[in-house]
Amino acid sequence: MPLITLDKASLSYGLQVLLDNVDLNIERGQRVCLIGRNGTGKSTLLKVLAGEVDLDSGSISRDPGIRLARLEQDLPEADDRRVFDVVADGVEGMGALLSEYHGLAQQADEDSLNRMAQLQQQIEARDGWQLQQQVETVLTRLELPGERFMRELSGGWRRRVALAKALVAEPDILLLDEPTNHLDIAAIEWLEKQLLSYTGALVFITHDRSLLQNVATHIVELDRGQIRTWAGDYERYLVYREQALAEEARHNALFDKKLAQEEAWIRQGIKARRTRNEGRVRALKALRETRSQRRELIGNAKFSVSSGENSGKLVAELKNVSYAYPDKEIVQDFSTVIMRGDRIGLVGANGAGKSTLLKLILGELEPQKGTVRLGTNLSVAYFDQLRDQVDLDKSAVDNIAEGREFIELNGRSRHIISYLGDFLFTGERARTPMRAMSGGERNRVLLAKLFSKPANLLVLDEPTNDLDVETLELLEEILMEYDGTVLLVSHDRAFLNNMVTSVIAFEGRARVQEYVGGYDDWLRQGGRWTEEDAPAEAAEAKPAAAAPAEPKRSKGKKLSYKLQREFDELPGRIEVLEEQLAALQAQAAEPDFYAGEASEIERHMQQMAQLEKELEQCFERWAELEDMQLD
Repeated sequence: MPLITLDKASLSYGLQVLLDNVDLNIERGQRVCLIGRNGTGKSTLLKVLAGEVDLDSGSISRDPGIRLARLEQDLPEADDRRVFDVVADGVEGMGALLSEYHGLAQQADEDSLNRMAQLQQQIEARDGWQLQQQVETVLTRLELPGERFMRELSGGWRRRVALAKALVAEPDILLLDEPTNHLDIAAIEWLEKQLLSYTGALVFITHDRSLLQNVATHIVELDRGQIRTWAGDYERYLVYREQALAEEARHNALFDKKLAQEEAWIRQGIKARRTRNEGRVRALKALRETRSQRRELIGNAKFSVSSGENSGKLVAELKNVSYAYPDKEIVQDFSTVIMRGDRIGLVGANGAGKSTLLKLILGELEPQKGTVRLGTNLSVAYFDQLRDQVDLDKSAVDNIAEGREFIELNGRSRHIISYLGDFLFTGERARTPMRAMSGGERNRVLLAKLFSKPANLLVLDEPTNDLDVETLELLEEILMEYDGTVLLVSHDRAFLNNMVTSVIAFEGRARVQEYVGGYDDWLRQGGRWTEEDAPAEAAEAKPAAAAPAEPKRSKGKKLSYKLQREFDELPGRIEVLEEQLAALQAQAAEPDFYAGEASEIERHMQQMAQLEKELEQCFERWAELEDMQLD
């Protein structure tokens, strides 16, 4: 039975139609990815499913009693709240009580004890201790530091906190809007594992094609107010979509041919019997009405790079370069040679030093040890710097043309409106202040500004943010044809695999290595993230119960023989349960899993839920026995 059902749902904002009489079912165990062009209404559809936006017409029905949680694009505030308090807010009706009790438990004065007694009565009356256990279990699983303040955490760790807040209520449906924002590759891979182990229904929006391919079991594309659905993975969906669009184009061509024939007939005048002609006239009016209501497929962006004069064969040579800040060593004894035409990707954790290395390569920083030699005739275009050079109160036209009507591109003069049309901007939208544009539109303006400048060395710092998949793929094609040199910082694994010829990886402890190929090639050659890449709070966040394979032995109270034996056997039991659960999850991740019998799918999901429950009980029992040793 579907958890959520949309029936003939319609929704418009002004003249823009987001949903046009669409149907959609979300069932337990499905991992549904919403895809579509920027601005088509994906985030709005998530809000409709969450009950935050009302439909203009049609209906939405939810299975009675289901719990629903939504992870928004924006990060939680970096304020003075503790991580425990933020996560506890996800427990409806109990978060404030649990947070206050947890905070008072750190104090020892008489007033605190009296208040704790009052809170204890309220919590017990509402079975709140079980909910507190849920909070602590989620903190343990996500390795979060419950006593840390939000202001002390990086963006990636605050994203983990937001996910924990969504998961703590044990929702039947989890809605995620761009969950990879602010995450580096290591954190994205961690998130991917969390989503694969989630047993409820998952609906998410992402432009990360690797995450989409690895996680989604169903694809829902929102296109011109209509929904196109596919049960299977993303790569197979692309084949289906091409066939569907080809069939649509064929149908439209036949329709337009018939309409043209009828228009030619009406211009010739009525020559046959009046009654028959009146019917044909009415049919022509119906054809005209149908044609006027057709929403055309949005065209693809099309742009090219103005490459300017060739640089010298050598772009940059680094020999035994080292650089460190007072509190952190960035690069130690790193050497490389960058030649004209190389496309190099820089990968590493947030804060590892990728931007610092770029500045060393470009000569903006002097190495503390070693030498950097730059090639000749370099003309650099730096994507990240353009963010500071655009005025949000000005339009795209004013930001790029700077008062001119025409710009020079590869020796040819082009009108600015025509040029921006290649980036999917209409004349009206091109003259709209950038402050009123979406994130994806702003990024397209930055790309338009970047590609309007002759350059033989492109430095791209996270150029894929907020770009839809079609524009991403076109950007890849253009950069592949570009005959200059590209230095790319990105956390998009698919983009790196498709784009770069080599990877410079920050592997921790100031160790920087270069590998041939893309991100997957780096992994195959032994590349890995070290513990040093994780923020300091990660190590402090990991509770003892998160690593039962190596239990801490205490000099406290000795367990009885029976309890000690149980304590020693728990790590092995946990390992067996984890292996069984992983095997079931792998089966559920197969593209054709949901094509089977409904009863078999339900039995499989119940078995996964039972294993998860047993695993939680083992973790809890292990922590309980360890606490008994410490008493």
